[in-house]
Parts: sequence; structure tokens; C-alpha cells
Amino acid sequence: MSGYFQKELGRIKQMLLALGSLVEDRVQKINNAIESQDGDAAREIIEKDYEIDQMEIDVEEECLKALALYQPVAVDLRFLVAVIKINNDLERIGDEAVNIAERVEFLSKQVQIPFPFDYTEMVDKAQEMLKKSLDALVNMDLELAYGVLTMDDEVDQDNRDAYDAIKDAMKKLPEGLGMGSLINMLFIARHLERIADHATNIAEEVIYMIEGDIVRHSNL
Repeated sequence: MSGYFQKELGRIKQMLLALGSLVEDRVQKINNAIESQDGDAAREIIEKDYEIDQMEIDVEEECLKALALYQPVAVDLRFLVAVIKINNDLERIGDEAVNIAERVEFLSKQVQIPFPFDYTEMVDKAQEMLKKSLDALVNMDLELAYGVLTMDDEVDQDNRDAYDAIKDAMKKLPEGLGMGSLINMLFIARHLERIADHATNIAEEVIYMIEGDIVRHSNL
């Protein structure tokens, strides 16, 4: 392939990393919003979702142009296919951040009840998985990508623990009181688990990009 095409691939990668950086920032902000139950901060995340959506569209358009113009093969084709999939996962993480923000905004308007589950470790793990998956992409680091895959089970367990804790809290509430808040807290855990799933998908695509192996659905 021509040097110009390689420059195009480099530019596409930089666009993807810029999107990744923005998504990381949103996940950090949603972490802060959960801790503070800050409705205004949550509303800001919701209102700025269009930024991620537009960047996702831009990256996809550039990938499709490159595929049409250069008809790449082998490593370059794998790269573009992986970028398209990673691009979609990043946009979905942005959507999950918005979903959490909507839950936080709801909670901020209700009578405050204690969280029956501490989200701190779960959020930290999801953030770490996202960061490591993007670092693996930047450095083409196979070991780091595989490390992300091993963390997914931990977040799945956190989600189950949250479900159990919130279910127990529901049983102890006076009838109807605070039930809506607890349901939204339950959904927060589910959305965090989905962020971790998308980070895992990104790591899997990095492995595909490097090795050409599809590791989805495999037992690691």
C-alpha cells in the first residue's frame, strides 16, 4: 500500500483514540456523578452525548472511504475492520454513561436513601478495563489486551452482588417507599457491567488486529 494510505490509517487511528479519550472522560464524570448523586452533572453528560455520536460517525465514514478507495488486504484490512467495531463499542459505552446519568438524575430528585451496594470498586474496574483496552490499542500490547479479558468476570460478579444487595433492600422497605430509587440503583449496576463488556470487546478486537485470531466466545 502507498505511503499516503498508511498516513490515512494513522489518521483514522488518531481519530479513534480521540474518541476513546472523550469516552474515558465521560466514564470518569459518571463515576463522580454516582458518588455525589449530582443531577446537574448527570444532565450535562446527557446533553453532550451528541459529541460522541458525531465522532463515531466521522470515524466510520473514514474507515468506509479507506475500504472503498484502497481495497486493503491482510493486516490493513484487519485494522480497519477492528477499528469499525471498536468505534461502535466506544459509542455504546457513551450510551451506557448516558443511561447511568439518567438514573442519577432521577435519584437526585428523590428522597435520599442509602445505597445498599457500594459501586466504587465496580466503577473503578470498569474504568480500568476501558483504559487498559485503549492502552493495548495504542501500544499494540497483546498481554494487556488479554489482561482486560480476565477482569470481565470480576465485574460480572459485582453485578450479581449488587442485584442481591438491592433485592434484600427492597424486602426491607416499607411498601412502595423508595422502590423507584432502588430499581434505578439496580440499573446503574447493569449499565456498569455493560461498560465492562464493551471494554472487553475492544480488547478482543485488539487481539484480532494483532494476531488475526477471533477470541470471542472462547474460554480463556
